[in-house]
This record gives sequence, C-alpha cells and structure tokens, in this order.
Amino acid sequence: MENLKLVDAIYYLQKIAGKGGWTYVALPEIAPNKKAPFGWVSVRGSIDEFEIRKYKLLPMGNGQLFLPVKAQIRKKIGKQHGDTVHIILYHDNEPLEVPEELLLCLQDEPAAWHFFETLKESQQQQYVKWIYSAKTDLLQVERIAASLDQLSRQLKFNDERH
Repeated sequence: MENLKLVDAIYYLQKIAGKGGWTYVALPEIAPNKKAPFGWVSVRGSIDEFEIRKYKLLPMGNGQLFLPVKAQIRKKIGKQHGDTVHIILYHDNEPLEVPEELLLCLQDEPAAWHFFETLKESQQQQYVKWIYSAKTDLLQVERIAASLDQLSRQLKFNDERH
C-alpha cells in the first residue's frame, strides 16, 4: 500500500502573484497528513521525469496541498508558470540517506555521532541539506567540520544539563 501512486497526471504550473511568489502545482486530490506539522505530506516521484525525494507538499490555506516547483527544477525541465508538467508522486517513507563521507566523519567523532543519532530524521536532514547545498567541495568540507563541532558541543551541553 505504501508504494501506491498518489498522483500520475498532467498539471498546470501556477504562480502566486507578487515578488517572491511560489510557482507550484495544486494537488487537491491529496489530503493533508493530520499527524504532520501543518498537514505536510512527504513525497517522492518526478516532475517531467526530474526525480524528487524527501519533498514536502505544503498547505494552501484552503485545506488543500500544493507542490512547490523550485526555479532549479523549472530550469532543468524548461518550464514556467502556465506550462503543463507530468507529475508522478508516491508517499516518501524511505529512511534518510546520509552520504557515506559524512557518515565516516561522524563515526570518527563519537560525540558528534552520538548526538546526530538522537536527532529526529527531519533535523538530520537539515544538516545533510545544509552541507550538500554548498557550491564547492571546499565549502562542503568546512560545513562538515562545523557540523561535527556543533553536534559535539550540543552533546556536551545536554550532558551538563542532566
């Protein structure tokens, strides 16, 4: 049941008016998750064959959800608001994938590794996204080092409080 398609259809890209307005696809056929913050639904699938994973459907404020389509994706698929896109979505219940080099670095720092393991998956994902959104390898290395330091300090801080 977990692998059933939520949607497999053609949709129009819409845009919220104004500067910084989202480009999105309205998905009224997918119900908000009452157990998740803001009704978010985590999905994986594709937008015109561009693969997405760990992507959140967001609330529109009218009880419906929408799929934000970032500029980076629109550029890759060559589409803008008003164009149609083929969207295939599934629930994304896959565990978080932590890149191997980050795992090795974490395991070399026991305090950082221990604290990272206590975090919720969404918090772990924030670290992974921040590190790997760096534009250069050097900046990724710096972010890994900063993350290890912060995780180690956080464990020490929590231990001192208890």
